[in-house]
Amino acid sequence: MDILKELYRLVEAAEANKIQIRTIGGLAVHVHNKKNHPLFIREYGDLDFVVAKKQRREFESFMPTVGYSPHKQFNILNGDIRQIYYHDESDMKIDIFVGDFEMCHKIPLENRLTADPLTIPLAELFLSKIQIIDLNQKDAMDIASLLLNVETGNHDKDTINLNIIAELCGNDWGLYKTTSINLEKVGEIVNKTSLTNDEKDLISKRIQEILNTFESMPKSLAWTLRDRVGTRVKWYIEVEEVGR
Repeated sequence: MDILKELYRLVEAAEANKIQIRTIGGLAVHVHNKKNHPLFIREYGDLDFVVAKKQRREFESFMPTVGYSPHKQFNILNGDIRQIYYHDESDMKIDIFVGDFEMCHKIPLENRLTADPLTIPLAELFLSKIQIIDLNQKDAMDIASLLLNVETGNHDKDTINLNIIAELCGNDWGLYKTTSINLEKVGEIVNKTSLTNDEKDLISKRIQEILNTFESMPKSLAWTLRDRVGTRVKWYIEVEEVGR
């Protein structure tokens, strides 16, 4: 199965049924790899989407019509926040987040799914990758790909919207903390790659723009109080892998 073609097929079929789904994860990052940089090309084993909570029932009815069967036990237990489906022929897995993306940290998406025609908005896509506590090489390179290919600014059009970064991280100290830690890790990993000096400098510049946003963003009272506690108390959610 051509996973990229399948991604487009599902989004288009959902749109035809007036259901909004947007992709998230590594393949979503690949969609924005406009320069098609070879360093960021890799294999993708499954698909990940977000669907609005208000369209959950329509989505559940839609999936069998495009060749996917539900992981019944998982969906019964978790279906209001997350669902899993398998392709009837290839057995490829699709992971569905309902309303929000929640792994190590929660990123609200319910009212933001129309910002990009195919993926979740770039600010949230960036945060969904960098919120991983145990950041590995693959995820760090996905973040580097976004930072190389996509501008930072104050809107959503082909841009990591710093206003959204400020809003979400200014209200969630844990998300801010993990993002700050991982930006440093990404910078270190990027410096060890075969990227050109100009490419490394551009990624570094965009990392600094995000860090500057953290300095200037309004912080909620809850954020300020949590900052006093710091890392003495766990600031993230433990994530368990889902089996068949």
